[in-house]
Amino acid sequence: MEAIRVEGGRAITGEVTVEGAKNSALKLMAATIMAPGVNTLTNVPNIADVHVMGKVLKRLGASIAVEDEHTLRIDTSAVDKWETPYQLVAQMRASTAVLGPLLARFGKAVVAMPGGCNIGARKIDMHILGLEALGVKFDIDHGNIHASTPNGLIGATVTLDFASVGATENLMMASVHAKGTTTIDNAAREPEIVDLANLLNEMGANIKGAGSPVIEIEGTEGPLHPVTHRTVGDRIEAGTFVAMGGLVGGPVTVRGFDPRHLGLVLKKYELMGLDIERLPDGVTVSRARPLTPTDIQTLPFPGFPTDMQAQTMCLLALAGGSCVVTENVFENRFMFASELQRMGASITIEGHHAIVHGVPGFSGAEVKAPDLRGGAALVMAGLVADGYTTVSDIHHIDRGYERFVEKLDALGAAVDRVEIPGPVDVTEL
Repeated sequence: MEAIRVEGGRAITGEVTVEGAKNSALKLMAATIMAPGVNTLTNVPNIADVHVMGKVLKRLGASIAVEDEHTLRIDTSAVDKWETPYQLVAQMRASTAVLGPLLARFGKAVVAMPGGCNIGARKIDMHILGLEALGVKFDIDHGNIHASTPNGLIGATVTLDFASVGATENLMMASVHAKGTTTIDNAAREPEIVDLANLLNEMGANIKGAGSPVIEIEGTEGPLHPVTHRTVGDRIEAGTFVAMGGLVGGPVTVRGFDPRHLGLVLKKYELMGLDIERLPDGVTVSRARPLTPTDIQTLPFPGFPTDMQAQTMCLLALAGGSCVVTENVFENRFMFASELQRMGASITIEGHHAIVHGVPGFSGAEVKAPDLRGGAALVMAGLVADGYTTVSDIHHIDRGYERFVEKLDALGAAVDRVEIPGPVDVTEL
């Protein structure tokens, strides 16, 4: 199987440009169901998750032409199915994002019930409760969610218990064709929500307030029209390279995103000793001082993103002192810590808190990527570790980072994709 092998101790400097946001592109692709015709999405990352969403759309009847590496022409004219199979939903939780668009276009949908994942259960209870308020009837049978709208979609006020990104997106898309006005209270505020709302408005929807806690959608009759839309830059990919530049010392310039989308992350990194220059389309990061311990807690945007927790813990594990990392979003996101401990980190887990005690350095080791961001953070640790670090299970990394190794290599890192023996089958021993 493939792994990423890193030799520590190399300086990384230079410039890197991030791709379009994974967490936005997937939902934009799902939204094309609502606009029959040829929609063109640009700045789409060429990553595994996008390929899976493409398979979902094709299964529903869409055709997809890849114009260049980052441009998709998605023709949804012939979409005539409203059922997504478990085999695809199991590969990528975000494929449940087709629920709202299918309800908006057909008034019905069958979506496989998603299982758990490495970082948490990610239940879709809020999706269901919110859509029920709009008149959707649900029946769960043989592991499938059957949704129907016997009386049509009807606008309502929906208050979310938690500012869920997925629930906000599904509600926003379904509400576009609801009768009357829908208000989503305690809506998610992430930049990816704004990007989706912008796409829908370009298609002919009437959505106001995206990016704030209250989103209003005035229902429209008739289908939306196809458009050309550019995916917003990936703030999490950007944050990963910013963290790497700060860990090794830089300077590294990261372009292709709006620095305001990493507002709290950049402020925390400055408190930790990183020097950050904000640019119109990115930042330049460097560090000439020792790392300073700083407490962080993950929260929905504009709070500290859970997707930056592992990379930040890697920085804090080398800070001169102790601090606390609190994970408020996903219950299993500290699995990364046990792998980092194999490299010499001193981390104690207490519930949803991680007490991080800074150590002088890391030692290269064989480790496994527990999830997408944790895998990237282990490669990051390898950049400054003594000796070689081999990160396996890199299919997680491939889900969300395009040309990850190539970009690091261009910055000067000693990093390669290598073949290593697969796991031993104990039944054969």
